[in-house]
Amino acid sequence: MKLTLKAALALGATLVAGTASAECGIEAGSVRILSNDFEALRYINDGAMDCASDSVTVEANATSEHKNIQGPALSIDPAEYTVAVIANNSIVPLLNDGLIRPLDDLIAEYGQQLLPNQVISTGGEAMAIAFMGNGQHLFYRKDILDAAGLEVPTTYEEMLAAAETIRAQGLMETPLAASVKPGWDLAAEFVNLYLGTGDEFFAPGSAELAIDNDNGRLVLDTMRAMTEYMDPDYLTFDANVLNQLWDAGQVALMNQWGSLAGAAIGETADPEIAANTGLAATPSIGGNSIPAAALWWDGFSIASNISDEDAAASFQAMMHGISPEAVAANPTVATWLVDGYAPGDAAVGVIANANAGARAYPMTPYMGLLHTALSTELADFIAGREDADQALADVKAAYDDAATAAGFLQ
Repeated sequence: MKLTLKAALALGATLVAGTASAECGIEAGSVRILSNDFEALRYINDGAMDCASDSVTVEANATSEHKNIQGPALSIDPAEYTVAVIANNSIVPLLNDGLIRPLDDLIAEYGQQLLPNQVISTGGEAMAIAFMGNGQHLFYRKDILDAAGLEVPTTYEEMLAAAETIRAQGLMETPLAASVKPGWDLAAEFVNLYLGTGDEFFAPGSAELAIDNDNGRLVLDTMRAMTEYMDPDYLTFDANVLNQLWDAGQVALMNQWGSLAGAAIGETADPEIAANTGLAATPSIGGNSIPAAALWWDGFSIASNISDEDAAASFQAMMHGISPEAVAANPTVATWLVDGYAPGDAAVGVIANANAGARAYPMTPYMGLLHTALSTELADFIAGREDADQALADVKAAYDDAATAAGFLQ
């Protein structure tokens, strides 16, 4: 399974000083890391900070606002951060604006541990190093499904039917949850489901938006139907809230990030809930066979507007943070793409998505503009204040304005 996954995915600050780790081999430099804030990345940041010494400073800012910070922070000279921890989508604006540097020389000198599929290249140059695969997939309560006499749903249609059965039998009034908080999470939910239709977001060879169609309406109708089986506060649901609801035993079926699976089944989770938590591929939609979820990779890039000394120090520190030894010490917190990783129980869902042909989150330069338009223009729809036709029209208008201003549309 490990090889199949790799093939499918090939596509507050802390300052530490002391004695440099012998494995890092960094003589001097400043390492300043900007990353998202979840368990796997905190382990990597901590590993990089092991490289601090009297001549090497290492700082890490793990924040959910990283995508909003990275562009301005890397645009100044010198850049505020030397390392940007990125994913499929968040690397695109950095590439477009020339804010990250090619890594080929650094890989040749310090990247002997890397596997070929970890090197993310564009235009013939290595621009990022991937270290983990990710994606949203199905979490299900085995005990609730058993009590309802249900199999694990493999389609969204089955999931909605299962929710109705669970409610009708009095097992749970609101058995579903999804990350539909207006903003990035809501947009990602639409993207996941639309990828599952097999359709394209844009007209071939063009930035022209192509989601105003039957598949776009199917996605929105499905999203709205899901909310009928969610807690009335569903507009507050992001990934962190989903895990809290799950651990509290308030949800029977949800699609959640694989990077949070370890927390749901690990030692810190409620033992009874963890023992009854199953992980599977994301259900399909509309009669298609592929999971309705994006495949993601998380990785890091090195800023352009920094010294070569800081770039080398930063690359070496990150290599230490994602070393096979570091992964071996923390095997359950992510689906690692690092040499020697053996998938554990928490990786089941991400691997199942990859093996079933889930599509990668698009890396087209205008996908970020669409994600932003979805973030803002679907809020009224998911709250029940407008219909699917109006929502798609609003998304198109917002996207067209942004894409025209950016020069992608005439």
